[in-house]
Amino acid sequence: MRVAGSVTTISWVPADAVERDARAGFRLGTSRSDPAPPADLGPDIEAMLDALRDRYRFANHLRCFADFDDDGEVRRYGEQGSGRLGQTVREGVELAIGTIPMPARRGEPVVGPGWVRFHQTWGGRTASNLVKATLRPPFVRFDAPVAWTTLELTLHAGGQVDGRLVGASPFPRHWVYDADGRLDATSVITDWKGWAESAIGTHTPWGDEDSPAFVTAVESALERELAEMLVHDTPHPAVRRLQRGEVLTRQGDPGDELYIVVDGVLVVSVDGAEVAELGPGTVLGERAVLEGGRRTGTLTAGTPAKVMVVPAERVARDRLAALAASHRRELPLRTR
Repeated sequence: MRVAGSVTTISWVPADAVERDARAGFRLGTSRSDPAPPADLGPDIEAMLDALRDRYRFANHLRCFADFDDDGEVRRYGEQGSGRLGQTVREGVELAIGTIPMPARRGEPVVGPGWVRFHQTWGGRTASNLVKATLRPPFVRFDAPVAWTTLELTLHAGGQVDGRLVGASPFPRHWVYDADGRLDATSVITDWKGWAESAIGTHTPWGDEDSPAFVTAVESALERELAEMLVHDTPHPAVRRLQRGEVLTRQGDPGDELYIVVDGVLVVSVDGAEVAELGPGTVLGERAVLEGGRRTGTLTAGTPAKVMVVPAERVARDRLAALAASHRRELPLRTR
């Protein structure tokens, strides 16, 4: 029996992902952020990646097959991976993420009882070096940070295909797509400053040091649409920055605002029990608006997080009701 599948990441820069102190020293050009990639790449993933090059910084695509005998033993397997740089070099850009490709890294496939597992790391480094102060002469150092993703794909004798993001640079945002080209998960943190300071030299997979990826399930299509609308149409929105363990809202407190998770993870607790972990792009707070103005759960930062605060009146009540219904339906699926 032949089993085939793939896993793909698209890495892109969402709006407001670069901190102001970083923008003061480095310009990413007039188009410093990217439009969100589509949630469905369609049946021909590679062709779609080529067509979308102006909407991402780089993409990593791992496609494999394995032949199993009647006893579930692997008899033959193969892998075909590829990476693509986006069209990120624009007029006036001093720092273009993923401008120079790094060589692909693939380990020897691992074969187990009834399965075979593949890995692939791909990414690129910036064309411009960042200036860093040092304690020794000449007291400055020029380094080019690297952005990357490390994919893992496991094929099972029963036909199951498991693809996931196991390692990634802390910047930019990484979206993960399954074998059917559908958006499946998203990286949680986009730490520009940490990336610029640490993703250099030995502190990259090409120096034998990867960074584990923290991902969450993706939001619904309705939620993505609402979040994009609110982010772009809310003038000067308030932003809350939370440390890990800090409470954003408590169950039973009054509230009439919506929250959009910009970065990090919020843990949802109801009656003291944790029920979900929600990541970037999630819109929260609609139930308090619909159900008497009281928060129906406690939101706690599971990681350092950034949350945008927007007025609920910017969204029609019927859309808030649809969002609340989707949250009730998808809550168990969102738990990681």
